[in-house]
Amino acid sequence: MTSSHNPLLDGIRVLDLSRVLAGPFCTMTLGDLGADVIKVEQPGSGDDTRHWGPPFTESGLSAYYLCANRNKRSLTLNLKTEDGQRIVRELIRQSDVLIENFKAGTLEGWGLSYDTLQELRPGLIYCTITGYGYGNAFSDQAGYDFIIQALGGLMSITGPADGEPYKVGVAITDIMTGQFAANAILAALFARERTGDGQRIDMALFDAQVAMLANVASNYLVSGKPPRRFGNAHPNIVPYQTFKASDIYFAIGVGNDSQWRKLCDAIGKPEWGTDTRYAKNEARVENRTELIPLLADVFVSRPAADWITLLETLGIPGAPINSVDRVFADPRVAARRLRIEAEHPTSGMLPMVASPLNIPTAPVQVRYAPPILGEHTDAILSEMLGYDEARIAALRNTNVI
Repeated sequence: MTSSHNPLLDGIRVLDLSRVLAGPFCTMTLGDLGADVIKVEQPGSGDDTRHWGPPFTESGLSAYYLCANRNKRSLTLNLKTEDGQRIVRELIRQSDVLIENFKAGTLEGWGLSYDTLQELRPGLIYCTITGYGYGNAFSDQAGYDFIIQALGGLMSITGPADGEPYKVGVAITDIMTGQFAANAILAALFARERTGDGQRIDMALFDAQVAMLANVASNYLVSGKPPRRFGNAHPNIVPYQTFKASDIYFAIGVGNDSQWRKLCDAIGKPEWGTDTRYAKNEARVENRTELIPLLADVFVSRPAADWITLLETLGIPGAPINSVDRVFADPRVAARRLRIEAEHPTSGMLPMVASPLNIPTAPVQVRYAPPILGEHTDAILSEMLGYDEARIAALRNTNVI
């Protein structure tokens, strides 16, 4: 289905002073939805992730940088200079959202506080992303995804039950903080339509991580017992984990007692479906140390494909543990158009993961490939601020841009 409607955030301008992942992932989401995102970067070096590799494209673009920076225009600007700060103020007058992830208080030190900018641009949505938020004893501490996965409890519940705690394989705290921030910004923009008021949004990586503990945090708050690691198993549902088939590992999720009985019948163990130790999920959770080895002995007898086919016929969720190359070979990726390409001025056609925001009535489009550092500096200063070539050249000669 296609639509002639404008993108949902058409006409919204985002001034993006963030870098690395949490902020850029947030602003990429807003850009995917149609906002005009101006990515402000340090002249000469740019976003830290431009240098995080290998791998790099043949023209030297970092794969890491590419994952979070499409649908943006790049403006180089030295924010530590008076001229750079003046240009930011001029851009803010024409912007709807400002997002930054400097150390807490940095923008205030540059005279770019929320209150000051509200006077300059009434109705501005002002979003900060820091490690531990504003207004507390920890505000001065820098935030890093890996450290906050450790501090915020995620690593304590990730990894083998009797082994080393593990981090998640991607910077999930950064990514989720970016998505929480995007939600808050969208809500603020919606409210502004009714009230005209701007908002001060104070996002913290630590807050997002604790919130992401979800049912595990709730388990602790209700029981008073610190959760432990279960490897690939589930703390509240059994069997809901990985098993080794005769060839590879696969995942199975038995979500209720009816599915459990179907599984027991299908694997030739109907007595397990009525055994009081296993018949109810609560009993299976209590007796998992006895039950799981019994299931493991069954599942190791046949290839994973056989079990997955059986599970499909029973209506029980199951899947192989795919490597990333097998993910992109999976027909579901093609069915959902999750692998896309965008034309880049120096790297040709860039492969990327598509936005998961599938909105048939207002389709997400790649309007800009991840930009070259400063690719749009002259155009932005000329179109938005009316600077002529001489003025832009003077700013470049003094290392402001």
